[in-house]
Amino acid sequence: MAVSSLSSPLCTWFLAACMSIACEKDHLLELTQKSRHKKLIGSVHCSQNLLSSFQVSGMQSLMSSCLSLEPFEVLYNSNRSSSSLNSIFSLFGSKSSNRRQMQKRSAVHSGGVAVAVQPEKEIILKKKPLTKNRRVVVTGMGVVTSIGQDADTFYNNLLDGVSGISEIEAFDCSQFPTKIAGEIKSFSADGCVSPKLFKRADKSVLYLLTAGKKALADAGITEQVMDVLDKTRCGVIIGSALGGMKIFNDAIEALRVSYKKMNPFCVPFATTNVGSAILAMDLGWMGPNYSISSACATSNFCILNSANHIIRGETDLMLCGGSDAAIIPIGLGGFVACRTLSQRNDDPTKASRPWDTDRDGFVLGEGAGVLLLEELEHAKRRGAKIYSEFLGGSFTCDAYHMTDPHPDGMGIALCIEQALVQSGVSKENVNYINAHATSTLRGDLTEFQAIVRCFGQNPELRVNSTKSMIGHLLGASGAVEAVATIKAIQTGWVHPNINLENPDEAVDRDLLVGTKKESLDIKVALSNSFGFGGHNSSILFAPYK
Repeated sequence: MAVSSLSSPLCTWFLAACMSIACEKDHLLELTQKSRHKKLIGSVHCSQNLLSSFQVSGMQSLMSSCLSLEPFEVLYNSNRSSSSLNSIFSLFGSKSSNRRQMQKRSAVHSGGVAVAVQPEKEIILKKKPLTKNRRVVVTGMGVVTSIGQDADTFYNNLLDGVSGISEIEAFDCSQFPTKIAGEIKSFSADGCVSPKLFKRADKSVLYLLTAGKKALADAGITEQVMDVLDKTRCGVIIGSALGGMKIFNDAIEALRVSYKKMNPFCVPFATTNVGSAILAMDLGWMGPNYSISSACATSNFCILNSANHIIRGETDLMLCGGSDAAIIPIGLGGFVACRTLSQRNDDPTKASRPWDTDRDGFVLGEGAGVLLLEELEHAKRRGAKIYSEFLGGSFTCDAYHMTDPHPDGMGIALCIEQALVQSGVSKENVNYINAHATSTLRGDLTEFQAIVRCFGQNPELRVNSTKSMIGHLLGASGAVEAVATIKAIQTGWVHPNINLENPDEAVDRDLLVGTKKESLDIKVALSNSFGFGGHNSSILFAPYK
């Protein structure tokens, strides 16, 4: 084989590794005792025996290529001079070299390969600040729903009892037993998403980007403010239960013809993390960025994890929430197959009826909700409007069934109790609960029983379900309901439970908000979200004082 055929970077690295191994075997003592300059000469000498079959001119070219590589000079930005070959030894696990690197720079290694870390100077400058007494507040909110695409319009419609449930228009659903959903009829991403991306991305991503940008605008994060933010301390955690379902479905249909017909963006645009990634790229935010997918509890998981990043002193700003767009044939068909959807097609606005005796399943919804969480002192310094304070929350698992909650509600009760303990809140101070209540026979009662177990018959406690008007937004439901919860704190009004005409005998009507809005001075508010697989999540908000 001609040496010229080995001139690719991969081959260059491979031969450098071979040279390192050979020299280690024959000259280990010499390498550990002599100077770096002598080691380099010894390494070249050994390599001549190893590669004697190669042409001399090709060998010189290859050695020149090898010696030009200085990965650790780049990774560590070291002020000390070191030979390129020593860097290669370190990269491929030379014990003596690695030991010195560990002692001098505390380099991190994995499987014998050095992992890039920040320079020593950077680590000192970026030392983690104290996390004591770091409080988290909500300074921005954005939503995309069937009854409003900004927080104020959305909540005013909730207070008025407006239903967003209607017949599905996006596709022909005559073959399905369920023909209704909380479908967004007219959606505009103008000013939030470029026309090219609008054509390529799944609706779940478009809803996410739009809600995220609206949360920033609501928080007063203008271009001028953005310019002075430390973007390394700003992050995005927005999840999705199902991700880009339509993108994935279209890719399958294209594959039936040929892989050549598949959209080259089908893989990245079908993943649950792509929305958070694109939003961070657009904003230049370099802090924590990932998605969480835990079914219909997704949003609360994202919100609580985001708050924890702030509390630990890792970030100052976090965009968090969820987005889903499953009102497509495969989404509707999948939930019909699960036998979880309402079939009240003749009266769509009456279909979603949590805790009502005549409930027959949940109504599929779509949309997104995003909160901007911010460290309190950071928010105060920039003069931000503070909507509420995030107190904390918790997660548990029923460990019982794929789709059904545990009959005794033990997992839900444990989640609520742990959220209270983690937040330092006494149960007597919780006087409003935005329940998960999806309008299913088992789920509604199990949650209600858990609430009574935790809070007893508290006459001040009021409970409602936002899903009675917008349906179940899956992974987006928790964030959208968090917006409703925060707006209730801000306005002093809790929205009604529409369609609660004949409450189930197993629930206490006195705890439930009626069919009209009610005035309430909220002390602490709890928002629940639960998901397939037994995922439970509870988060708490309170007025900022």
